[in-house]
Amino acid sequence: MYLFIHDGTAEIRDARHLQGKGTFETEEILRKELNLGFRGSVYGIGPAGENLVRFAMISGDGGHVVAHNGMGAVMGSKKLKAIVVARGKAGFAVKDKAAVERLTRELHEDAKTKGSKRIYEWGTGGGFSAAALGGWLPIKNYTTGIFPEHEKLDGQYIRTHFKMKDNPCWACQLRHCKLCEVTEGPYKGFKGEEPEYEGLAAWGSVIGNADPGATVMLNWFNDQVGMDLNEAGWTVGWAMECYEKGVFTQKDLGGLDLKWGNVGAAKELLKQIAHRQGIGSLLAEGVKRASEKTGGEAAKWAIYTHTGAAPRGHDHRGRWCEMLDTCTSGNSTIEATRGGVFPERSGYPPVFDKFSPWEVAAINAKENGWLPFVDCLGICAFTCPNRELTVQCVNAVTGWDLDLKGATHIGRRVVNLLRVFNLRHGLDPKNERPSFRYSETPKDGPVKGRAIQPHFDFMVRIYRELMGWDPETGRPLPQTLKSLGLEELIEKF
Repeated sequence: MYLFIHDGTAEIRDARHLQGKGTFETEEILRKELNLGFRGSVYGIGPAGENLVRFAMISGDGGHVVAHNGMGAVMGSKKLKAIVVARGKAGFAVKDKAAVERLTRELHEDAKTKGSKRIYEWGTGGGFSAAALGGWLPIKNYTTGIFPEHEKLDGQYIRTHFKMKDNPCWACQLRHCKLCEVTEGPYKGFKGEEPEYEGLAAWGSVIGNADPGATVMLNWFNDQVGMDLNEAGWTVGWAMECYEKGVFTQKDLGGLDLKWGNVGAAKELLKQIAHRQGIGSLLAEGVKRASEKTGGEAAKWAIYTHTGAAPRGHDHRGRWCEMLDTCTSGNSTIEATRGGVFPERSGYPPVFDKFSPWEVAAINAKENGWLPFVDCLGICAFTCPNRELTVQCVNAVTGWDLDLKGATHIGRRVVNLLRVFNLRHGLDPKNERPSFRYSETPKDGPVKGRAIQPHFDFMVRIYRELMGWDPETGRPLPQTLKSLGLEELIEKF
């Protein structure tokens, strides 16, 4: 079935004709059937969601995805193929329209020329080479830190060699989303969405592929079948390492020659995962469960947190703040960080040593709260790196009198609510740690020898203390909940 919301009405409608369709096909069909055009949104699932792949995602508006935590599988379990919302006619109050118009212009100009300048010019892929040179590019499932072909996968190369067309989010002036046509290599002529940085990592360096056209194709195909590309990339990369080291044979893989960089084999494996065919049924359980079931040395090669999540498309052994954040956050991905941490944006000193266990834990705790506040606004963090201007915009819309401290306070409420919810529903704080390979000391590359494993427990303990949580159990302390106006939760978990 699909859910159609329009004119104050919610309808459940038959979607059997959409069964098995990809996310892009589903959206196109429903827009035509409902004569929706672009006057609304369609978000749906692909075969992966229907087949309850644990990392299935929800996709809509031409490839914008709800990627983490298997939300596509939740929809699939309810036999819900899509949610369609037609644009409504109701208005809403804005306290000071003139101020909003002025401040949003200032906010956009600041983002375009300062905080998000590189993203405006080259997209998130514009950080690919920086990641390779800085030591946080994930390469061949973390087996190496060296990827000499990085420049061909960087956003600057793609935007100057492929045919590009703006494809912005609704009303966004930053316009970092693009459509592209491949102009070289075996996939010349292929049209798809420009991969974000994490798509370039998943379908490039993680699987040992250096062809930018192939990343466009695999990125589009993965979105079409409906899977979180981060975990899909880690899963395929892990399977490739298992094949290279003889754990999986061609027979196990249904005849696939799953060597590093074999793009055709990677595409076929994604199809098998989405449809739970052959070894795809094992891999559809996610990289943690698949590796544990396989056992032996192969269980040590998978990249995940012990709470079950797979990280974003970075080598966090070169970005300790995001590894700590991913393992301890309430949403299974980043919560306090986004492309690193930027305490100077709140008036604090900048990061001095990104490999200091104490400094990483302290700054993550200091920063946590701002990004959850931004998420509450329903806006993109790329558009609002200037925190002061962002808060002024909120005040102009609502008539409130927030400052940075008040905004962060709201975000901290969210963080602690998530914390209590997760603890009530079975979170074991002992599992807030990285897998062996995720935290293994790099053997080569820019961060060779940087070992986080000996420090990780200390970092978690310091982080919890500074968050106002019990350092052993991770439970928010009564005084912390009281300070946030959440007294009713003190005895609830």
